[in-house]
Amino acid sequence: MEGLIAIGILLVLMIIGVPVAWSFAGVLAYLVYAFDANLNTLMLQGYRSVDSVILIALPLFVLTGYMMQSGGIAKRLVDFIEVMIGKRRGGMGASMVMASGIFGAIAGTATAAVASIGTIMIGPLEQRGYPRAYSSALLGISSLLGILIPPSITMILFAVVTRQSVAACFAASVGPAILLIVGLIIANRFSVGRFFQEVSSAANDGLEQLPGKGRATIRAFPALSLPIIILGGIYGGIFTPTEAAAVAAFAAMMIGFFIYKDLTVKSFARGVVAAAETTGTVILILLFSFMIGRILAFERIPQDLTELVRTMIENPLLILIAVNIFLILAGMIMDDVSVTVVVAPLFLPLMVDTGVHPVHFASIVACSVVIGANSPPVAPILYMACRIGKVSIHKTVMPALGLMAFVGLPVMMVTTFVPELSLFLPRLLGFV
Repeated sequence: MEGLIAIGILLVLMIIGVPVAWSFAGVLAYLVYAFDANLNTLMLQGYRSVDSVILIALPLFVLTGYMMQSGGIAKRLVDFIEVMIGKRRGGMGASMVMASGIFGAIAGTATAAVASIGTIMIGPLEQRGYPRAYSSALLGISSLLGILIPPSITMILFAVVTRQSVAACFAASVGPAILLIVGLIIANRFSVGRFFQEVSSAANDGLEQLPGKGRATIRAFPALSLPIIILGGIYGGIFTPTEAAAVAAFAAMMIGFFIYKDLTVKSFARGVVAAAETTGTVILILLFSFMIGRILAFERIPQDLTELVRTMIENPLLILIAVNIFLILAGMIMDDVSVTVVVAPLFLPLMVDTGVHPVHFASIVACSVVIGANSPPVAPILYMACRIGKVSIHKTVMPALGLMAFVGLPVMMVTTFVPELSLFLPRLLGFV
């Protein structure tokens, strides 16, 4: 009963606009009162939990995203992809999807991808005949490839709160990410000519101003080398994910300052401050969630939840469907960090009892975040995409729901019921 009340308190606080971190603090205060917990012991345990080398990667990857945004890296990536595929039918939309994927393979965050890729591409997409509402919806869901494609901040948080290997969680989400990219490109190509007409004339979209293939490749080479260095270093055993984050941040700064020369001291300072603010919020959420998790574990709430679900639903397939539905609903009213650090550990014992590998569950959670972060009423990524696209959320909801229904949801179902999609690469690399 106390667990349900705690969830209700969290939802009410978030709905009335209390910042997420302080909403968790309110839940913690209630649980401490309800279970008469020792706050001093909880604080010590919470501090020890966030005192982790792995979490150093968090601010570094966030900083990398801001450095890419200010240092001209995103612009070169977009130019390169547009030159390669932009003139084909549906090419501009596919360019946005691919650019978001490559951006995510460097920065590991969705918000920076929305701001960077959206600022560059929404205008040209409109000139090609893409409605702003559709472009914003496509931007919202494709930017979340940063959650699926390693390195991913969401996967780092999942690994920390569930005590799993970060590299294994990174590898588990590669298959669903590729499936989502293919699905979005196919859906975009299907939409062109059916729901809107694409203008193919280069004179109307500014593609004639882009460099040739050779020049675009040379200009984008420093940016394209980043994901190769980062992922190759992690899976090749050269450095850890935390060291990879440091390499990514340093490389992004060097490229921005000395190669592209778009990064200035002023924009660098703004990026550092923004990264610090973002990291501070996430760490506070983590601290409170660890303390909440200690109370729930001591009171055997996850085990009671497992027993309750088992008594209500015996079929393992139905349990998986029920958990998927709950994760999507949670993602509709909570941000990705909250779903990852609170809801995921709560359901992990149930998933293990059902026969789901924890690393497989990581990719299921990531797919649910992709859907939830674009679903009202909260929909933080979709709202941000609408602000970048300068379009009303009411116009964007329908195309966003269409993309999630015909692409996001099927990808989540395949990820859930085909474990090898998530476990093949971790097994191949020897992580599981």
